Formats: sequence, structure tokens, C-alpha cells
Amino acid sequence: MKHLRVVLIVAVLVLLLVPAFVFEHTTEHVELGSILPIWSIVPFVGMLLSIALFPLLKPEWWEKNILNVSIFWALVFLIPFSIGYGPEVAGFNFYEILLLDYLPFIVLLLGLFTVAGGIVIKGSLSGSPKVNLIILTIGMLLASWVGTTGASMLMIRPVLRANAWRKKKAHVVVFFIFLVSNIGGCLTPIGDPPLYLGFLRNIPFFWTMQLAPILLFNAVFLLAAFTILDRRLYKKEIAAGRKPDTSLTKEPIKVEGLHNFIFLAMIIGAVILSGNLANADFMKDSSGELLSIPFAYGLSMPLNNVIQMAIILLAGFLSIRTTKKELHAHNNFSWGPIKEVASIFIGIFITMIPALAILHTRGAELGITEPWQFFWAAGALSSFLDNAPTYLVFMTTASALPAGPDGLVTSIGAIAPQLLLAVSAGAVFMGANTYIGNAPNFMVKSIAEENQVKMPSFFGYMGWAGCFLIPVFILDTFVFFVWLM
Repeated sequence: MKHLRVVLIVAVLVLLLVPAFVFEHTTEHVELGSILPIWSIVPFVGMLLSIALFPLLKPEWWEKNILNVSIFWALVFLIPFSIGYGPEVAGFNFYEILLLDYLPFIVLLLGLFTVAGGIVIKGSLSGSPKVNLIILTIGMLLASWVGTTGASMLMIRPVLRANAWRKKKAHVVVFFIFLVSNIGGCLTPIGDPPLYLGFLRNIPFFWTMQLAPILLFNAVFLLAAFTILDRRLYKKEIAAGRKPDTSLTKEPIKVEGLHNFIFLAMIIGAVILSGNLANADFMKDSSGELLSIPFAYGLSMPLNNVIQMAIILLAGFLSIRTTKKELHAHNNFSWGPIKEVASIFIGIFITMIPALAILHTRGAELGITEPWQFFWAAGALSSFLDNAPTYLVFMTTASALPAGPDGLVTSIGAIAPQLLLAVSAGAVFMGANTYIGNAPNFMVKSIAEENQVKMPSFFGYMGWAGCFLIPVFILDTFVFFVWLM
């Protein structure tokens, strides 16, 4: 099966690459969105339903066949697409999304995951409501600067160790996913994958700081709700005779693997540098175009992106080479979570090609024109799809609408700032509504279950989101996307 998978991958890559060197007019522009039928998104829907249902119905089979499922749905799309529109068109769109979207996206996740895995927080943490509140707040604040993936991997193990003595602790992990794995990552492109994809389309690095008031508003409500709930459950634990191991209470809090923060700084610097290089005159040719490395089909990889990915990969490599094995062992570090994310996302990115094309061309026909509509539309899909491609879909939709004189110029067109703000908030915040809404959600759930935490089922988790997140998002709608707009 493994060898067959490799053969299929190589065959698809070759078949979609050969036409670039055989046909003369491979770079001819085709407005796919105007000719693709709606049913062309069926493989995309199939991929997303697989992510939602297989972990529930056949979990063991799913764990072993994630990449196989992605390849299957990718081929279900690519084969008919190549036959119907020609191998040149299929190859162009395949490599465009692979080179310009998926590769930079997964390299950033890999770098943050690797470096964070080498940082260990040790010491005696009691798992009290106060300690839990502090840890969640710190993790939430870190998420925008080391990524929701980085912050989640850095903070989840201290949370689990602190609460190991408690019988009821799943709620701590659930709110951790809400705040650290999702909402906290809204302030920078490093924070959450959707915002990074926006940054790749020329949204300024610090533009997302405009989400700070919404972050503060949501954090106040959610942290208050968590504290009330955690206090009640903590008192029940104490009344039942359970308490922290007092023999460990004198162990000071300390952080090991501190040199990995240098590598985190390298990753952050690489992303900022890439954005600055994109506007530097010395990075442009005589025609004003960015210097790039040419590829087939008239595609090219911008040199600033290549530099960024090289620095991120170097940071990850140096982290692995310089971090003691016992630190990785203490964190139970393995490549499993990032392999799972990479396998899932390759299928999503390939099969979403028609959805993006259709929405780019016919987005204005959806009838979604107001900020609050974009907030809920982007958010609702981010809850069940993945929030990164969902963000792209509605960013593309917003670009099809009039942007006005204050429109933000991106590589896909000008976008009204209030619409982009709504799309950004919906995609980032509502990715917390389900386990499949954002890449770190599944990672955190998996790590928690490895540490004998009985996590809610897929629909059980949605129940938690319905009780605590949806009311806050309703308030967001009226305060930020109706009243203040």
C-alpha cells in the first residue's frame, strides 16, 4: 500500500508537469470560475466529510489511511479536471496552489511545531483555578507571536501535568483549544494559518492588529466563564479528597531549551523579512516584478518566499540538532501530529481549487455583502471545514465586491477593510467550534487523550462550543459588525 501510494504521487506529479514542456500555450489564462459547474466542488466536500466522519466511524483505519484518503479525493478531482479542461489547465492550477499556498503554509507550521517541541516548562503547577487561568492567559497571548500551533504545543503539556491529579479536567483542555489554539492567534499572520495565507496575498503584517479589541472582548467573557466553571469543579475535587501531590510543591518553575526561542525569533523574523522584501526595489526586476525562481506553466516562486522558507527550515533543523533528546522525550515529542496535518491539508488545498475559482468569479452572486454576513459565513464554514481554505474562499468572495476608496489592495484585488476584518475574525475565532476547524485542535485533543484525559466526542465538543462560544460570537456580531460598523 505504501509503495502504491508513492507511485501514485509520482505519477500525478509527472503527468501534470509534462504538458508544461510539451504544449506551446501552457500559460494561457483561463477564467475557470465562469465555466466550472457547481458539482466540481464534490471532491472538496468529500474530503471535508471524510475528515469529519472517519475519525468517528473508523478511527483506527483513519489514522493509518489519512494520506490515502487525501490522495483519493485529489485524484477524484484532478483526473476529470485534466480530461475536461486539458492537462495544461490542470497542471497550472495544481502547481499554483502547491507552490504558492500549500508549501509556504506547511513549512511555517512545521517550523513552529518543531521549535516549540524543544521547549520544556518544568516545575510544580497545582492545577488550581488561578494557575489554570494564568496558563491559559499566557498561552493566548503567546499564540499570535509563536503561532497557535507553537503556543499549543508549548503550553498543553504544562496544563496537563498541572491538572493530572484532577478527575474532571477535560474542560481545561476545551477552553485551551478555544483560547490558545484559536482565538489568541488573531493578531499577526504568524498567529493562525488563515492570516498567514492573507499575508501571502499582500495584506500588511500588522494590519491584523485591528482584531485586538475583539480579542480582548472575547477573552474577558471566556476567561470569566472558565474561571467560574473551574472553581466549581475544583471545589468538588477537593471535597472528594483529591488534591495536588504536595511532595512536588517546592519544585520551582523553570524553562529548559531556552535556546529554541532564538529559533522562534528566526521564524518570526523570516515572515516579517519576507513581507519587507516584497516591497524592496532591489528585489524587483526592470519591469517592477518581484524576482522569482521560474517553474513550469509560467509559474514562479517569489524569491522572498524562498528566503523565508529557507530560514524557517534552518531554524527547525538547528532546533532538532541542538535540543537534548531528554527534552523532546519529556514533551513526548513525535512527528505524528505534523504528518497528520500535512496529509489532511494537501487533500484540502488541491480539492478546493474549483471552490476558490467559482467564488472568485461569482462571489458577488452569493448575496453576502454585509460585514456580519461575512463574519458568520466565514465562521460557519471554518467550524466544519478548515479555517485556512475557508478564509481564502471568503477573502476571494470579498474581493469580488466594491472595495471603496479605502479598499485594501491585495494580490487578488482590493477588499473593503470592514469585510476583511469580518472574514478574519470569523475564520480565526470560529475555527474553535469543532475539532476540525483548525490544525492545532486535533493535535491538542490527541496529546490530551495520550495523557488519559477523556475528551468530549466530536459532537460533545460542539456542545461545549454552543454553550460558551456561540453566545460570545453573537455579541461580537452586534458590537463589532453592526453597531461599530
